[in-house]
Amino acid sequence: MPLAIFDLDNTLIGGDSDYLWGEFLCDEGIITDRESFQKMNDYFYHQYEIGELDIYAWAEFSFKVLSEHSFDKLNQLRKDFMETKIRPIFLEKAQNCIDNHKKNGDSVLVITASNTFVTKPIVEMYGIEHLLATEPEFVSGRFTGKVSGIPCFQSGKIDNLMPWLVTNNENLIGSYFYSDSHNDLPLLELVDNPVAINGDPILTAAANENGWKNLDWR
Repeated sequence: MPLAIFDLDNTLIGGDSDYLWGEFLCDEGIITDRESFQKMNDYFYHQYEIGELDIYAWAEFSFKVLSEHSFDKLNQLRKDFMETKIRPIFLEKAQNCIDNHKKNGDSVLVITASNTFVTKPIVEMYGIEHLLATEPEFVSGRFTGKVSGIPCFQSGKIDNLMPWLVTNNENLIGSYFYSDSHNDLPLLELVDNPVAINGDPILTAAANENGWKNLDWR
């Protein structure tokens, strides 16, 4: 059966999980220099929006706080983050689309540039088993602050997807990919059924030019 692939941020949820995670850590006092952190958080988010994000520089910034705390403490923070920041931006139309694919017997996968630690419980909230995301390195029970493997960003999503297809005996025949971002054009152009979800201006223009669906899940 076809594979249905979903981006996460601003697609399945009405916001950006990594950006909100940083905001949450500031709210909780985990990050004490809020002004400096927020400035960098805003900078990287803007770079992402215009398609010029240095994914490794972002990861170094984003993963630093993971390396500074025990997994148990991070796990508790993540639970609170889910309740305060993520559940309020849950999108029912996204859930309905996922459920329809499942009813049709399709395989469902989330592929996101955001890191696995933050995104795993969000994906589980939508009842999705499979996740490909940027992996923070984890050694001896702690995060190191480094990236493990190829970041799951732009063409890196394809680099991560191809071995996953082989391992899971899947293919892209009849496949779907739902995304909001022009950063995902490499994968959108690869699948049989690309769908823009509340697309940014560049993606919306590409969708209109190519006759792709452009849906509103907000």
